[in-house]
Amino acid sequence: MTEDDGHAISYKVLRRGTPVRTADGTQVGTVRRIQENVRENIFDGIVIDTPSGRRFVDAPEVERVAELAVTLNISADEVAALPEPGGMKQRLDHAKSVRRAKRFGRNMRDRWDRR
Repeated sequence: MTEDDGHAISYKVLRRGTPVRTADGTQVGTVRRIQENVRENIFDGIVIDTPSGRRFVDAPEVERVAELAVTLNISADEVAALPEPGGMKQRLDHAKSVRRAKRFGRNMRDRWDRR
């Protein structure tokens, strides 16, 4: 346990606004939300608010989730180069559209061609 970040916790109880730090202790942002695969109960990563905008941090880049801070195993420069979470929202919207179309018996090719 690191003295200043408290006990390790589950990602499921991680609070919005928790500081996010690099391995050397530099704060690079705060937690915006977690990403998980609910169906399989798998931690996918976190979306963080940084001075340069929101960034998606993939699960392998998260070293430790604790009460008072999240520690990453990448540098501040690598955090700045991370993708924005916009692509995930598009994938989630597409998945919702596919589910709805299947539920109502529509052909997805027709649905997406109309856009």
